Amino acid sequence: MTTILYSHPDCLAHDTGYDHPESPTRLKALLAKLQEQEFAALDRRPAPPAARVQISRVHEARYMEKVFAAVPTSGEANISPDTIVSNKSTGAFMRAAGSVCAAVDAIIGGEALNSFCAVRPPGHHASMASTMGFCVFNNVAIGVEHARHGHGLGRVAVVDFDVHHGNGTEAIFRNDPAVMVASIHQAMIFPMSGARSDTGVGNIVNVPVVRNTSAVNFRAAFEAEIIPRLLEFNPEILFISAGFDAHLSDPLADQKLAPADFTWMTEQLMSVAEICCGNRLVSTLEGGYDPAALAQSGAAHVRALMRH
Repeated sequence: MTTILYSHPDCLAHDTGYDHPESPTRLKALLAKLQEQEFAALDRRPAPPAARVQISRVHEARYMEKVFAAVPTSGEANISPDTIVSNKSTGAFMRAAGSVCAAVDAIIGGEALNSFCAVRPPGHHASMASTMGFCVFNNVAIGVEHARHGHGLGRVAVVDFDVHHGNGTEAIFRNDPAVMVASIHQAMIFPMSGARSDTGVGNIVNVPVVRNTSAVNFRAAFEAEIIPRLLEFNPEILFISAGFDAHLSDPLADQKLAPADFTWMTEQLMSVAEICCGNRLVSTLEGGYDPAALAQSGAAHVRALMRH
């Protein structure tokens, strides 16, 4: 079995306007890299649209209707100060969420050990009833609830290594002891959350790092503070919010990671998945705003996933 790659052209049709960081260019660069010969063995599947019931397990009905109503018939519109939608955005929202649910079905069904969803827009800043930080629906949270309610899993873990704290995912699950949410992120940047003291009901693990943290120290924090907690929690499936904006070239943060560091984190998480949950792992793209850096780092992540 190889890694399943989900994506869809609708995710490229989501137009955020001139000079917006979360542009189609970033996903185009990653998909082009994943067309290279070394990735020929990927099981490539079109991301299906999510069913509304899958989204409604996370997002309030009024919020869902507000999102759909905000999509313009032409041009672009601000759905929140930093989140722009266009007339073709609905397909991207639905397929980004649907890809994670489809990945859950495939992984739990034994079709592969892991999957990567190369989709946009990202999701980890979206809460139950708010859009934020380029995110509309919380893709990974929708996948988590699909694993629980669609497949009856009990303990589910999410690890978020995007450089920005996954505040939406934390807010959705902060009072749910059956879902562990661990985030390593740069402190004191958007969204100005994710303090170490924020622990939910013991299920939230926040590892803030200061700006310009060396890769050595970043790895040490990840290994010391996230991996043991994951092993203790012993999830039945592991999700990754895979943001690549901790790369040293990313314009929206100040970290020092290189593609090899994303390889290392992926391998660490694959080891946890092997020990705890029969290798079951679902990863979905979050941030990463330098297209070339995203392509190299995302490829490193997928390359590692393929070596199970």
